[in-house]
Amino acid sequence: MRPLERPFYERNTQVVAIELIGKVLTLHQNGTAISGVIVETEAYFGSGDPASHAYRGVTPRNRVMFGPAGVSYVYFTYGNHHCLNIVTEREDTAGAVLIRALEPISGMDVMRKRRPNAQDQELTNGPGKLTQAFGITREHSGVDLTKSSFFVAEGTDSRYLRIQAAPRIGISRAKEKVLRFYLMDNPFVSTL
Repeated sequence: MRPLERPFYERNTQVVAIELIGKVLTLHQNGTAISGVIVETEAYFGSGDPASHAYRGVTPRNRVMFGPAGVSYVYFTYGNHHCLNIVTEREDTAGAVLIRALEPISGMDVMRKRRPNAQDQELTNGPGKLTQAFGITREHSGVDLTKSSFFVAEGTDSRYLRIQAAPRIGISRAKEKVLRFYLMDNPFVSTL
């Protein structure tokens, strides 16, 4: 499996969010490949999106959102979990796609150890759950996903999938925007 190249990410955030459905997120750690099919995403823009970390411009926390596309943006939220985003758009234009849920492919034993009380269907069915299962922390923020052992690879072309659009969830502002995308009837889509 080879990483997607930067031009894939250097496009409109909403388009990338849709086309990431069906792709495979992979993280190689300690000789083990942990991977899963992306089944749910949310798009976040810059100054015109009040739910975005980039809404008020560049800060130390969100600086990576303004950098090159194809880089990871990981932040800690609600005092208890990390969220994985992938930077989109051209450099200096903020945009990122939140990876909300995955369907596990490999490394399930590792995921089960990291989430010992979760049923298999609940290992990665939410943004905080998937980062815990994969061991993703703020140390993974700023990683170039086009050139590392942490990457997104081709999977099923989104044109051949039944993808549903819906309002974003888990936020308080601009939640009416229809910028959440998920694979219909997939049991790993988040339950929020």
